[in-house]
Amino acid sequence: MLSLVTSNPVDMQHLDMDRDNKKPGKDKGGNRKHLLHRRSSQSPNIEGLCFEEMSQWSISLDRLLTSKYGLKIFQAFLKSEFSDENIEFWLVCEDFKKIKSSFRMTCRAKKIFKHYIQAEAPREINIDHKTRELIRRNIKAPTAVCFDDAQTIVFGLMEKDSYPRFLRSDIYQTFMESTSESVKM
Repeated sequence: MLSLVTSNPVDMQHLDMDRDNKKPGKDKGGNRKHLLHRRSSQSPNIEGLCFEEMSQWSISLDRLLTSKYGLKIFQAFLKSEFSDENIEFWLVCEDFKKIKSSFRMTCRAKKIFKHYIQAEAPREINIDHKTRELIRRNIKAPTAVCFDDAQTIVFGLMEKDSYPRFLRSDIYQTFMESTSESVKM
């Protein structure tokens, strides 16, 4: 299974599950209005993106997600379709696997469950009842792999649904055309 590594913590800021513990209206960068402006102005910068890298994205979802630009553009595509909870969950799980402290892992596991797994969660992912119950039991004594079953299901859903739609999307086709034209010149 693919293991994502994101190089910049700022890129993951919108996935910060500890934000619930911060004082209302404040965050590390000032106020929420400033944070929202900063997020909205962070569109994928495609300088340096080449045709060869983009053509690799059509080989597999793994290749797309391991590309810095591919991940950002895929996230933007999913957000535009109001279906970004799967990639968001995937990335949160990858971040969760890096936690060393058992106390922090327990707190984060409960937040992930509440935000993505439990029925009627704000960003509920599409998993079966059996997996949901297994995770409910797993988070009582969480380990780095307690969300792996759900993560596998979500990856499969993205691979079979979101990823093919992305490859057919105007955004991907436009990027491919613009980079292939620059190769021809």
